[in-house]
Amino acid sequence: MEEGPLLSDFPKIHCPFIRQTFGVDRGQWKKLGARLKLRKPEVYLAVDRVNPGYEWVFDDPDTIAVEKLDGTNVKILTEGGRLLAVQNRKNALDPLQVIKGKTFIMEGVFMSIGKGLVKADGEQAGELIGPKVQGNPYKLDLHEWYPFEKAIAHLAYRSFHEHERNFDNWSSWFKDWLHSRYFTKRASKLGLDEKVFAEGVVFYNLKRKAEGKTYMAKLRRDMFDWYYSDSIAIVDYGKQGRDEIEDQEQFD
Repeated sequence: MEEGPLLSDFPKIHCPFIRQTFGVDRGQWKKLGARLKLRKPEVYLAVDRVNPGYEWVFDDPDTIAVEKLDGTNVKILTEGGRLLAVQNRKNALDPLQVIKGKTFIMEGVFMSIGKGLVKADGEQAGELIGPKVQGNPYKLDLHEWYPFEKAIAHLAYRSFHEHERNFDNWSSWFKDWLHSRYFTKRASKLGLDEKVFAEGVVFYNLKRKAEGKTYMAKLRRDMFDWYYSDSIAIVDYGKQGRDEIEDQEQFD
């Protein structure tokens, strides 16, 4: 059964750019909205304005860009090698409920235990990926829980530091070149000559984390206008955005 949260909730991670709401063509939305995951005839896009407080994403050399895996957030708690708690966002899961419920989450956790990815003690956070999550973009046969610490170590984009950090460069990078490092590594092991796009990146600055400052930000492909504009018309979009700034807390 599911219970109230036992572990700390995942912190809300904001975009380093200001995001704003733009309407889309209603007729096209009725036909294509579900496929584009649009609940309303509107899109929430990044514009070419730095989100106040996130200047470090652009100008701090200690900032890195790590692939954002397309799955669902899961936290676990272990003590003395025992699995004490599993939490999917705010929903606590019973690790012993094996007949019904979200058993695929437990499959992913135990698969990762078998791979040595779970520490014997402490609270760990990661992304659950696999057949029943987000359409399985990585073409996995079984579920896997991938710790965020491992992502920082193994899924960082080395080319991030080779280019100027600005809206236009990142828009071009995300549209044509942001391939999944996780899938590329997997495809290489399987002998597959294939690539898939990453959902986006999470920017980390571990020096800022040690100083108790905001140290994470996120940017996804679906935050750019081109993600939608080939399929659905966006009303009055301009990359400079509007002068009135919406509440950024409303955006996921």
